[in-house]
Amino acid sequence: MNAADLHKDAIVIDGLICAKWERALFEDMAKGGLTAANCTVSFWENFEGTVRNIVEMNDLIEESSDLLIKVRTTEDIHRAKQQGKTGVMMGFQNAHAFEDQIGYVQVFKDLGVGIVQMCYNTQNLVGTGCYERDGGLSGFGREIVAEMNKVGMLCDLSHVGPNTAKEVIDESKKPVAYSHCLPSGLKEHPRNRSDEELKYIADKGGFVGVTMFTPFLRAGVNATIEDYVEAIRYVYNIVGEDAIGIGTDFTQGQDQNFFEYLTHDKGYARRLTRFGEIINPKGIRTVGEFPNLTEALLKDGFTETQVRKIMGDNWVNLLREVWGE
Repeated sequence: MNAADLHKDAIVIDGLICAKWERALFEDMAKGGLTAANCTVSFWENFEGTVRNIVEMNDLIEESSDLLIKVRTTEDIHRAKQQGKTGVMMGFQNAHAFEDQIGYVQVFKDLGVGIVQMCYNTQNLVGTGCYERDGGLSGFGREIVAEMNKVGMLCDLSHVGPNTAKEVIDESKKPVAYSHCLPSGLKEHPRNRSDEELKYIADKGGFVGVTMFTPFLRAGVNATIEDYVEAIRYVYNIVGEDAIGIGTDFTQGQDQNFFEYLTHDKGYARRLTRFGEIINPKGIRTVGEFPNLTEALLKDGFTETQVRKIMGDNWVNLLREVWGE
């Protein structure tokens, strides 16, 4: 099967998109043949602010129902594929929205949230982010992990510190994930993961989504789709063909204010980092260019079966195990 046909036939899942939610993006998702995506609806927002974001997302899904469907189960992902639409999986990049209420986990699950990152770069009530001295998972955090396991919500460790990540992996009764990360073996960065960390999550039944956010790639802003595939190959060599997927971290359509919000603690306090210029790798600058990735993976020597797994099948298997449906 050639690359174009394979891409068309495969389930294609992006484990993390935090782009500007608008019609133009949804049309680009259709162009890119995206079956489903984990769409961020909370960073620093509290319970109420996050609920408001979910209301907004629900409205967008309804307005663009010719292109989108809301995903609660893996069956919905298959339905999106059959209907030629993109499934919206709602996710958080911070457990901050739970505030100090364990019961909010179930509330958000009922609203359709299936993936939650434990911390976003800094300390919260659950644990520690990757830009701070890492105190690990708190007692409250252990209760949150247990509750997330119970309701069927994926624990995402992409922006947490190494101690917190390890303790969540050990604490969770269900598989956990780095939905979007890169290996520090190719570039040292607080957001990147060591070979040991990648191996540890895979050995414990977890999952790694490989991102293409250029500040974390070896070639930086000069990165091409081949550099992204190099990172995928690197991670693949550590975790194997069943524990790897895609999590692009597309920020399509976002402006400078958005990045200022992301790079300050709580969205407004101390500056945590500077990304510099944000430009995606040449060859996959937009969601619409997703088919190029299937082609680049085949070109790199991945088999058709491996490409299907990386592009989406592994995500479906992981989510089925965590969500239970």
